[in-house]
Amino acid sequence: MSQASETETTEGTGRIKSVSGPVVKAVDLDARMNDVVYVGDEGLMGEVIEIEGDVTTIQVYEETSGVAPGEPVENTGEPLSVDLGPGMLDAIYDGVQRPLDVLEEKMDSAFLDRGVDAPGIDLEKEWEFTPEVEAGDTVEAGDIVGVVPETVTIDHKVMVPPEYEGGVVESVEEGKFTVDDPVVTLENGEEIAMRQEWPVREQRPTVEKRTPRTPLVSGQRILDGLFPIAKGGTAAIPGPFGSGKTVTQHSLAKFADADIVVYVGCGERGNEMTEVIEDFPELEDPKTGNSLMARTSLIANTSNMPVAARESCVYTGITIAEYYRDMGYDVALMADSTSRWAEAMREISSRLEEMPGEEGYPAYLAARLAEFYERAGYFENLNGTEGSVSAIGAVSPPGGDFSEPVTQNTLRIVKTFWALDADLAERRHFPAINWNESYSLYQDQLDPWFEENVAEDWPDKRQWAVDVLDEEGELQEIVQLVGKDALPEDQQLTLEVARYLREGYLQQNAFIDVDMYCPPEKTYAILSTIQTYNDEAFDALDAGVPIEDITSIDAAPKLNRIATQEDWETFVDELKSDITEQIRSLY
Repeated sequence: MSQASETETTEGTGRIKSVSGPVVKAVDLDARMNDVVYVGDEGLMGEVIEIEGDVTTIQVYEETSGVAPGEPVENTGEPLSVDLGPGMLDAIYDGVQRPLDVLEEKMDSAFLDRGVDAPGIDLEKEWEFTPEVEAGDTVEAGDIVGVVPETVTIDHKVMVPPEYEGGVVESVEEGKFTVDDPVVTLENGEEIAMRQEWPVREQRPTVEKRTPRTPLVSGQRILDGLFPIAKGGTAAIPGPFGSGKTVTQHSLAKFADADIVVYVGCGERGNEMTEVIEDFPELEDPKTGNSLMARTSLIANTSNMPVAARESCVYTGITIAEYYRDMGYDVALMADSTSRWAEAMREISSRLEEMPGEEGYPAYLAARLAEFYERAGYFENLNGTEGSVSAIGAVSPPGGDFSEPVTQNTLRIVKTFWALDADLAERRHFPAINWNESYSLYQDQLDPWFEENVAEDWPDKRQWAVDVLDEEGELQEIVQLVGKDALPEDQQLTLEVARYLREGYLQQNAFIDVDMYCPPEKTYAILSTIQTYNDEAFDALDAGVPIEDITSIDAAPKLNRIATQEDWETFVDELKSDITEQIRSLY
């Protein structure tokens, strides 16, 4: 049920039969699956998840201690929904879209009381509405009827709700209105306001899901260069504690080529979400120079919050993302982390006494993960615009074990896999993404974009880098046994080139302004320069030049400094010339 509506309950009031953590069983309750109910004397919000005879099972989104059998249960008759309209950006919600700043003011405390509620968007604030239709125009479901400047960065498109029939516009208003005021009236009596309601577990309708062919440029060389994700794509970032999952998602939220960012903190530690809440308003959007929060919606559901709300928060997040997608925006959804979401499902499943699957997770774990990631994609919307939702989920496998169920089931669904490595993190190699384990299935469909917009030989350069790194991985096993000096000179040179790839190309310094974001053109230039060194060095080796002379040229160490140069274009041109001149002078 929408948080913005007046709470209305049906006449069929039941009573509590038993309480087991977040799971409450009620009897004599006239309800349907997924109805929102209010439980106990305090009116705790919950959702119907099972009906068997006269017994209705409810998952409660708040702490249930002190709730006793016999207390009333009231049904709203509506599914769990979110309020969609102006005001969702630059906002911080909990897992069921209650604005945390409003709740703090309401209670005059940083600690939430049970049963407290607030609208998902401000019902009193007036927004400046500029119509884009006139009386006599015909509109259909999903059509844009006007624009509201939601933030300094984003214009909010007011749309005909998907469930409306549409028809001929009878009257249009212009000026300042609240989100519930009708701004467009149709001849059939339908009134269109700025606010919509939508059930979180139901995907918003579109015309067609298309194959994504544009990359979501992240500014991270290892991602854009070796393992790209498409706009409308899906990706998983698994890794052990301390390997950089959250930092990687923060970087993507700041720099990724997306119009809107929805960041879902799903069961993470409070200090991590505190960092997001404190830092994002202070961060400057590199696209506009305004606050990053002007195009961001945060959903904070930390590990100490009720477990049932954690289960719903990812649905809240992706519903908000779909709404902005319907306006024609590209949305990046960060879910941190889906492991905590799966753990919430496991706890609720055990309370329901369901047959457990692998490691105690419910048998429907894979189906729920698939339902979530399936809602991402590149779509043609009902109004003719095109928009995308890119879903990037962090996975926190216990002990970094990628064979555990959440990681394995996620890998069967997503098409991009960025494997974080604790050993790389300990060696201070960041981003700590293991290039031998990671992959992207979007490469073939994205290569034409890179060929057209960056360089025609982009795929060849990438494949060369992958081959060198693969060969280095094989040679390292031999080096550990016999030492580097025992290798033939050509293999020693391969190791030297791979070292420059690792240190000058794959590593990136987030504390240096010119290196925290790397455009694709610079990514290509760095790789191209290293390959120039590789080609010239092997030519010299074939001509009989000792490897010691080749690797000791003055220009070689500068390969690691390209990324930190302000004027990198000039630096690259000069470095390529120096490398060629110095190596060719050896023979």
